[in-house]
Amino acid sequence: MYENIFKRLADFFVSLIALLFLSPIILVLIFLLAIANNGKPFFFQKRPGKHEKIFTIIKFKTMNDKKDKNGNLLPDMKRITTVGSFVRGASLDELLQLINVLKGDMSIVGPRPLLVAYLPLYNEEQSKRHNVKPGITGWAQVNGRNAISWEEKFILDVWYVNHISFVVDMKILIKTVIKVFQREGVSASENDTMERFMGTPKS
Repeated sequence: MYENIFKRLADFFVSLIALLFLSPIILVLIFLLAIANNGKPFFFQKRPGKHEKIFTIIKFKTMNDKKDKNGNLLPDMKRITTVGSFVRGASLDELLQLINVLKGDMSIVGPRPLLVAYLPLYNEEQSKRHNVKPGITGWAQVNGRNAISWEEKFILDVWYVNHISFVVDMKILIKTVIKVFQREGVSASENDTMERFMGTPKS
């Protein structure tokens, strides 16, 4: 009942109200990032959602597209712009994902949507993280985020899937707000502060 009805209604109305309320900030960020990134303020990427259905995630573009002499993109930390660094530090790069929540691709709370390339690397237990919609914040993000291993992160994701409830979601949201204000573990996304997931070694 909660996951299929109330959670979706809450996601829709909260994301709609948040987008309207935050629209002045969003417009300013679009303007500043467009200047910093040669007219490209947005970052789009395919990600797997519930039941591994692929959708396009939208975020603010915090890195430029500078390349080395061989045409390869420079390392992430060499491409992040001054504005982009501030946007990430304040966790503002995630704001546009409220559009994904409004559309129904994501939820406000759920396992973070990772790369499509990781799908064949999950074991059966880890794949359960896709039994629910991915979220802007989640149980793993408020319990270590990039300070824990991929395996530990997936254990936390599956724990959330098995214990999803209104109380758990409220606990995650409260912890998220606290961590944002403390600027703890929210400076960058999973894909540029952790090594790529290569699959769980078989025991």
